[in-house]
Amino acid sequence: MAEAKVTKKAAKPVTKKAAKPKLPSEVFSVDFNESLVHQALTSYMSNERQGSVMLKNRSAVRGGGRKPFKQKGTGRARAGTIRSPLWVGGGVTFANAKNYTKKINKKMAKKALASILSKFKSEKRLDLVDDVSFKEPKTKLAQEYFKKSGQESALLIASDLDQNTMLAIRNLKHFNFLDAKDVNPYDLLKAKHILLTHSAVPILKEALNVK
Repeated sequence: MAEAKVTKKAAKPVTKKAAKPKLPSEVFSVDFNESLVHQALTSYMSNERQGSVMLKNRSAVRGGGRKPFKQKGTGRARAGTIRSPLWVGGGVTFANAKNYTKKINKKMAKKALASILSKFKSEKRLDLVDDVSFKEPKTKLAQEYFKKSGQESALLIASDLDQNTMLAIRNLKHFNFLDAKDVNPYDLLKAKHILLTHSAVPILKEALNVK
């Protein structure tokens, strides 16, 4: 007798349905402030820079081991090495890591994020979705999930994503995920559409509510 082939069905993403939360007006109904958003974005991107460019001081530059000319009698200023910071091709006076940090008031940073989220909502580019969790770390599951959302590119903002869900999403070119605690102006402005899970709403409310 011929043995019957057993085909395994692909696991479906598990969505945890809960009561649909209301979007707090203090976070999602704020007037868009372009100058404030620009300031917050500039500050965030500057603070992300490492500043670890390789700079050489006079002892690290190759050459300059001997005195270029005698101390007296030439009419020139005395010099001990051609690698002095005063010479072309010499070392850098203060050769250390550069600091690109730009500070911004915490309330201003929070208001900038609320301003961006409010703009997405007003332009109908923000959707509330159920919490999602994949049983397996497969990209195919994430593709099917985002296909049902009807978006060609989106940022999923969630709370405490499990390992399988993160692994499934990270290989997709036009989709990304972000923890609600880690929202930043760069990732928000880069997104074309935002999918906000129910559990992420109270976290954003607590983090961005400026009294």
